[in-house]
Amino acid sequence: MKKSLQTLISAWKTPELRKKILFTALVMIVFRLGAHIPAAGIDSTSLKSLFAQSQLLGLLDIFSGGTLANFSIMALGLNPYINASIILQLLTMVFPKLEALSKEGEFGREKINQYTRLLTVPLAVMQAIGMYVLLKNANIIGTFGALPLLALVVTMTAGSIFAMWLGELVSQHGVGNGISMLIFAGIVSRLPVVFGQTAVALETTNLVNIVIFAALALIVIGGVIFVNEASRRITIQYAKRIRGGKLYGGQSTHLPLRVNQAGVIPIIFAVSLVLLPSLLGQFLGGASNPAVANFARGLATSFQPDTLLYNLTYFLLVIGFTYFYTAVVFNPQKIADELKKHGGFIPGIRPGGPTAVYLNYILNRITLAGAVFLGAIAILPSLAQSVSNVATLTIGGTGILIVVSVILETTKQLEAQLIMHNYDSYLR
Repeated sequence: MKKSLQTLISAWKTPELRKKILFTALVMIVFRLGAHIPAAGIDSTSLKSLFAQSQLLGLLDIFSGGTLANFSIMALGLNPYINASIILQLLTMVFPKLEALSKEGEFGREKINQYTRLLTVPLAVMQAIGMYVLLKNANIIGTFGALPLLALVVTMTAGSIFAMWLGELVSQHGVGNGISMLIFAGIVSRLPVVFGQTAVALETTNLVNIVIFAALALIVIGGVIFVNEASRRITIQYAKRIRGGKLYGGQSTHLPLRVNQAGVIPIIFAVSLVLLPSLLGQFLGGASNPAVANFARGLATSFQPDTLLYNLTYFLLVIGFTYFYTAVVFNPQKIADELKKHGGFIPGIRPGGPTAVYLNYILNRITLAGAVFLGAIAILPSLAQSVSNVATLTIGGTGILIVVSVILETTKQLEAQLIMHNYDSYLR
């Protein structure tokens, strides 16, 4: 904590980084203001009552950035964009042309980002219609005519696109990952309310439950920090070379492989998918066909946040997305080629292909430990709820997990930019 504070102070004293911090803060303020502009035709009192009674909707509100409980113009939040990102990354593994495009450097990444933005629009339209049907079945809103319904869908789609644009602005011109930062802003704005509800709930429980809650809170925070900071250091030796009568190379360094290369992204992706069965069940719950309606209600019941099926699916999705995103952000073959190009090698391992195989072997082992731990931390609040009977732990625990991870990742990015700025100043 002290190190993070020192990094923030040093970044604030640097004019370039101070501008980025202020820009990020401004975007987050705009996002939060948008989260309080209500859409037309919604009974806000009934809506808040519905969210207070449903852990599922409360959890969904967290990952919309806190915009759903108010049913604002950005009620869908970043969910369509996150889902579009998941679909595009999965398609990249299926279609060779997309895979080749992803390897074309900055141009390829920009093209895939453009495809993601385009896919976000139809997904936002479908989710807006689904949200309307969901709230209509819950008697929160009445039956809309064609024109008011079209206006609502267009408003929610535009709000989602606006939120996506704000996130990309933060990624390009601000500090941290834009999507994670906006979700972070939504969680932080709701944490006081969640902690207040937890405190009230704990007042009616015995001392043992209070101790369990405090211990689990410390375990979650400490565990996330430990996993994010942990890394496996691979020794790299550089060969000695003589050029122009001078000796170069021969030094030894380390290649750090982080236990959790993917950061908080697996949690965001996993929740986006694990909530789909419940939402689909509620969406089809009012179907005219009795068989479809019964199946939908059973699906919604089976995937409530306190069920075994939900937590097992959540756990497996976190592990799967941790491996998937690690494969996206870390390429052992590319690292091996760069080491070979610059005369570096791992002692006892031949350069080139064998080095890539060795790095992949080490990465798979440490990623398994990180993925299992991250999955366990993700479902720990639900397990704690069954022990302590405090319903707000499910939401609060997930929120703390993301908040701590985003703070650590943003601090690391600030440190890297500080080092780069100091290095550039030295060269000048």
